[in-house]
Amino acid sequence: MEESLLIRLCLKQDHTAQEFLYKKYAPRFLALILRYIPRRDDAEDVLVESIFKIFTKLDTFKNEGSFEGWMKRLVVNDCLMFLRKNKMITVGIDTLNEVKADLDDHFFMEKDLDAIKLVIDSLPSGYKIIFNLYVVEGFKHKEIAQLLGISVNTSKSQLIHAKRSIRKQLGLTHLEADNSKTEDNDDE
Repeated sequence: MEESLLIRLCLKQDHTAQEFLYKKYAPRFLALILRYIPRRDDAEDVLVESIFKIFTKLDTFKNEGSFEGWMKRLVVNDCLMFLRKNKMITVGIDTLNEVKADLDDHFFMEKDLDAIKLVIDSLPSGYKIIFNLYVVEGFKHKEIAQLLGISVNTSKSQLIHAKRSIRKQLGLTHLEADNSKTEDNDDE
Protein backbone atom coordinates (compact mmCIF):
# COMPACT_ATOMS: atom_id res chain seq x y z
CA MET A 1 0.00 0.00 0.00
CA GLU A 2 1.32 3.43 -0.93
CA GLU A 3 2.43 5.46 2.11
CA SER A 4 0.31 8.55 1.39
CA LEU A 5 -2.80 6.38 0.94
CA LEU A 6 -2.00 4.50 4.14
CA ILE A 7 -1.73 7.78 6.04
CA ARG A 8 -5.01 9.11 4.60
CA LEU A 9 -6.85 5.90 5.48
CA CYS A 10 -5.40 5.82 9.00
CA LEU A 11 -6.46 9.43 9.48
CA LYS A 12 -10.00 8.28 8.61
CA GLN A 13 -9.57 5.55 11.25
CA ASP A 14 -9.80 2.79 8.69
CA HIS A 15 -9.15 -0.36 10.74
CA THR A 16 -7.69 -2.32 7.83
CA ALA A 17 -5.14 0.42 7.16
CA GLN A 18 -4.32 0.68 10.86
CA GLU A 19 -3.79 -3.06 11.06
CA PHE A 20 -1.58 -2.92 7.96
CA LEU A 21 0.54 -0.14 9.51
CA TYR A 22 0.80 -2.08 12.77
CA LYS A 23 1.85 -5.33 11.09
CA LYS A 24 4.38 -3.53 8.89
CA TYR A 25 6.11 -1.49 11.59
CA ALA A 26 5.49 -3.20 14.94
CA PRO A 27 8.35 -5.74 14.59
CA ARG A 28 10.85 -2.98 13.70
CA PHE A 29 9.66 -0.76 16.52
CA LEU A 30 9.72 -3.60 19.05
CA ALA A 31 13.35 -4.31 18.11
CA LEU A 32 14.12 -0.60 18.54
CA ILE A 33 12.38 -0.49 21.94
CA LEU A 34 14.22 -3.59 23.14
CA ARG A 35 17.52 -1.75 22.63
CA TYR A 36 16.43 0.64 25.38
CA ILE A 37 14.07 -1.44 27.51
CA PRO A 38 15.31 -5.00 27.98
CA ARG A 39 12.23 -6.50 29.68
CA ARG A 40 10.02 -7.75 26.88
CA ASP A 41 6.75 -7.13 28.78
CA ASP A 42 7.73 -3.49 29.34
CA ALA A 43 8.89 -3.15 25.74
CA GLU A 44 5.59 -4.51 24.45
CA ASP A 45 3.70 -2.05 26.66
CA VAL A 46 5.75 0.81 25.23
CA LEU A 47 5.08 -0.49 21.72
CA VAL A 48 1.32 -0.44 22.29
CA GLU A 49 1.50 3.08 23.72
CA SER A 50 3.66 4.20 20.81
CA ILE A 51 1.36 2.77 18.16
CA PHE A 52 -1.61 4.41 19.88
CA LYS A 53 0.29 7.72 19.93
CA ILE A 54 1.15 7.35 16.23
CA PHE A 55 -2.53 6.96 15.39
CA THR A 56 -3.65 9.83 17.62
CA LYS A 57 -0.93 12.24 16.45
CA LEU A 58 -0.99 11.25 12.80
CA ASP A 59 -2.61 14.55 11.88
CA THR A 60 0.59 16.32 13.04
CA PHE A 61 2.75 14.56 10.42
CA LYS A 62 3.58 17.27 7.89
CA ASN A 63 5.20 15.15 5.14
CA GLU A 64 8.55 16.72 6.04
CA GLY A 65 11.06 13.89 6.13
CA SER A 66 10.14 10.25 6.14
CA PHE A 67 7.00 8.92 7.73
CA GLU A 68 8.94 6.04 9.28
CA GLY A 69 11.44 8.53 10.73
CA TRP A 70 8.60 10.54 12.24
CA MET A 71 7.12 7.42 13.80
CA LYS A 72 10.54 6.28 15.02
CA ARG A 73 11.04 9.59 16.82
CA LEU A 74 7.72 9.09 18.66
CA VAL A 75 8.76 5.55 19.63
CA VAL A 76 12.17 6.70 20.91
CA ASN A 77 10.50 9.49 22.90
CA ASP A 78 8.14 6.93 24.45
CA CYS A 79 11.13 4.75 25.37
CA LEU A 80 12.84 7.68 27.05
CA MET A 81 9.65 8.67 28.87
CA PHE A 82 9.30 5.10 30.17
CA LEU A 83 12.92 5.07 31.33
CA ARG A 84 12.52 8.45 33.06
CA LYS A 85 9.25 7.45 34.70
CA ASN A 86 10.84 4.28 36.03
CA LYS A 87 14.05 6.10 37.01
CA MET A 88 16.09 3.97 34.64
CA ILE A 89 18.00 6.83 33.01
CA THR A 90 21.22 7.83 34.62
CA VAL A 91 23.49 10.07 32.62
CA GLY A 92 26.69 11.15 34.29
CA ILE A 93 27.83 14.76 34.10
CA ASP A 94 31.27 14.65 32.54
CA THR A 95 33.06 17.38 30.70
CA LEU A 96 34.26 16.84 27.19
CA ASN A 97 37.71 18.13 28.12
CA GLU A 98 38.29 15.03 30.27
CA VAL A 99 38.26 12.64 27.34
CA LYS A 100 39.00 12.50 23.62
CA ALA A 101 37.19 10.30 21.16
CA ASP A 102 39.35 7.53 19.84
CA LEU A 103 36.98 5.15 18.19
CA ASP A 104 35.42 5.14 14.74
CA ASP A 105 31.61 4.78 14.71
CA HIS A 106 31.90 1.83 12.38
CA PHE A 107 34.37 -0.08 14.57
CA PHE A 108 31.82 -2.67 15.56
CA MET A 109 30.88 -3.74 12.04
CA GLU A 110 33.80 -6.17 11.93
CA LYS A 111 32.83 -7.97 15.13
CA ASP A 112 30.24 -10.66 15.85
CA LEU A 113 26.87 -8.89 16.17
CA ASP A 114 25.74 -11.05 19.09
CA ALA A 115 28.91 -10.20 21.03
CA ILE A 116 28.42 -6.52 20.27
CA LYS A 117 24.80 -6.60 21.43
CA LEU A 118 25.82 -8.24 24.71
CA VAL A 119 28.51 -5.61 25.25
CA ILE A 120 26.13 -2.73 24.45
CA ASP A 121 23.46 -4.22 26.73
CA SER A 122 26.02 -4.38 29.56
CA LEU A 123 26.78 -0.64 29.40
CA PRO A 124 25.55 1.68 32.14
CA SER A 125 22.15 3.05 31.11
CA GLY A 126 23.39 6.55 30.24
CA TYR A 127 26.13 5.22 27.98
CA LYS A 128 23.80 2.69 26.38
CA ILE A 129 21.02 5.18 25.67
CA ILE A 130 23.33 7.77 24.13
CA PHE A 131 25.25 5.14 22.13
CA ASN A 132 21.98 3.80 20.72
CA LEU A 133 20.60 7.25 19.96
CA TYR A 134 23.78 8.45 18.25
CA VAL A 135 25.30 5.40 16.56
CA VAL A 136 22.28 3.17 15.94
CA GLU A 137 19.42 5.66 15.50
CA GLY A 138 21.46 8.46 13.92
CA PHE A 139 20.46 11.31 16.22
CA LYS A 140 22.83 14.28 16.52
CA HIS A 141 24.22 15.37 19.87
CA LYS A 142 22.01 18.47 19.91
CA GLU A 143 18.89 16.30 19.46
CA ILE A 144 20.05 13.86 22.14
CA ALA A 145 20.72 16.74 24.53
CA GLN A 146 17.19 18.06 23.97
CA LEU A 147 15.59 14.63 24.36
CA LEU A 148 17.42 13.86 27.60
CA GLY A 149 17.63 17.34 29.09
CA ILE A 150 21.43 17.34 29.18
CA SER A 151 24.15 19.44 27.59
CA VAL A 152 25.60 18.66 24.17
CA ASN A 153 29.00 18.14 25.82
CA THR A 154 27.53 15.60 28.23
CA SER A 155 26.06 13.70 25.28
CA LYS A 156 29.43 13.72 23.53
CA SER A 157 31.26 12.69 26.67
CA GLN A 158 28.87 9.82 27.38
CA LEU A 159 29.28 8.60 23.80
CA ILE A 160 33.06 8.67 24.12
CA HIS A 161 32.90 6.70 27.37
CA ALA A 162 30.49 4.20 25.82
CA LYS A 163 32.75 3.65 22.82
CA ARG A 164 35.79 3.22 25.02
CA SER A 165 33.99 0.71 27.18
CA ILE A 166 32.76 -1.24 24.16
CA ARG A 167 36.18 -1.19 22.55
CA LYS A 168 37.80 -2.42 25.76
CA GLN A 169 35.27 -5.22 26.23
CA LEU A 170 35.70 -6.32 22.60
CA GLY A 171 39.48 -6.30 22.90
CA LEU A 172 39.98 -3.40 20.50
CA THR A 173 42.21 -1.35 22.78
CA HIS A 174 45.05 -1.53 20.27
CA LEU A 175 43.36 0.81 17.77
CA GLU A 176 45.49 3.79 16.77
CA ALA A 177 44.24 7.24 17.73
CA ASP A 178 44.99 8.57 14.26
CA ASN A 179 42.52 6.10 12.74
CA SER A 180 39.70 7.40 14.84
CA LYS A 181 37.11 10.14 14.73
CA THR A 182 36.69 12.80 17.37
CA GLU A 183 33.31 13.98 18.47
CA ASP A 184 34.54 17.54 19.14
CA ASN A 185 33.58 18.71 15.67
CA ASP A 186 30.32 16.82 15.35
CA ASP A 187 27.69 18.90 13.63
CA GLU A 188 25.63 18.61 16.80
